[in-house]
Amino acid sequence: MITVRKYPFRHGELAVNDMRMCELREKEVINTCDCKRLGCVVDIEFDSCSGQIEAIIVPGPGKICGFLAADSEYVIPFACICKIGPDIILVEIREEKFLKKCS
Repeated sequence: MITVRKYPFRHGELAVNDMRMCELREKEVINTCDCKRLGCVVDIEFDSCSGQIEAIIVPGPGKICGFLAADSEYVIPFACICKIGPDIILVEIREEKFLKKCS
């Protein structure tokens, strides 16, 4: 279970309390800069010492639910998340900056 009490970022503070990874995977990630759908969360990066989420990982273009084709992914820092709603996660990113090649 992921528990992040408060994580400061530029728009104020965001509290994610008792959210499970499976709940994050059900949410679609949308970039507010161009209103483009990026996909659904497939993984997270977190700090093992503090337990805070550092980034969410979303498959890159051409990938369906983590399968088929593309060899890239979006690694989106938690600070770039604007809002986590019941169905979607709104992020504010420049796609080319956060699109990474998978190894």
